[in-house]
Amino acid sequence: MDINKVAFRDYLQLEKNYSPHTVNAYLNDITSFHTFITNEFEQESLLEVNYSQIRSWIVSLVDAKISNVSVNRKIASLKSFYKFLLKTKQMETSPLLKHKSLKTPKTLQIPFSEKELDDVLHHIQYPDGFEGIRDKLIIDLFYTTGIRRTELIHLKQNNFDESKATIKVLGKRNKERMLPVLPAILLQIKHYLTERAYLEHITDSDYLFLTEKGKKMNDSLVYRLINKYFSGVSEKVKKSPHILRHTFATHLLNNGADLNSVKELLGHSSLASTQIYTHNSLAELKKVFNEAHPRNLK
Repeated sequence: MDINKVAFRDYLQLEKNYSPHTVNAYLNDITSFHTFITNEFEQESLLEVNYSQIRSWIVSLVDAKISNVSVNRKIASLKSFYKFLLKTKQMETSPLLKHKSLKTPKTLQIPFSEKELDDVLHHIQYPDGFEGIRDKLIIDLFYTTGIRRTELIHLKQNNFDESKATIKVLGKRNKERMLPVLPAILLQIKHYLTERAYLEHITDSDYLFLTEKGKKMNDSLVYRLINKYFSGVSEKVKKSPHILRHTFATHLLNNGADLNSVKELLGHSSLASTQIYTHNSLAELKKVFNEAHPRNLK
């Protein structure tokens, strides 16, 4: 790994506060592109790349039957890398300045229903002891705060203020936000911390959520946890922490929350990011409309 990639990795980890999974994905994309231009153009420096070379890489990815969604993600990694080089004054112009993303089909993320949430929180059997208490708290915290997976993993014990019933979350671009915590969740946290204290070996003591070996949880473990419990109550294809975030926003909007409030709770920088959830709430409104409008009842 050359010095630019090392510095870029540090930038993603320390300044952007990206998860290890995201950092690795970005670096793998950059390495893949670097290998391509070295093999195809006998060019080692990423600082001298032009758009036609990037275009050749895109064509090779499409020819390899890689989906447009995946190609766009790889180009997003490359864009981020060149923005970093511009920011650190290693380049004056990005070769991706005029690039337009490949067209992709719009897919609607389907949130869990209120019944599915009720089932997973109140009608399934969790393991006895530490693991079951932790898992249920994680699911409930996702659903009642809408936090991201990486935000949950990096929560520390001192992020909670019991007297104010709030939690401090460190989001994207190191932006902090305060979220309200329901009384029932505060009780669960206290119960969890009591069980956590009985762990024999704790190495990552600052972090709230730990494995039974006392280490900070990782992305894949949290994903598997959500997938496992929701597989027992839902037939939806996607069962992930991100779907729980969608569910949080959709259920708030369906029950009358305004878009600006949901935007602040989710930590979005603009309303455009939050508006994707209105598709789901619109479906609910249509259902109510069709069931209640007098003209439709005749």
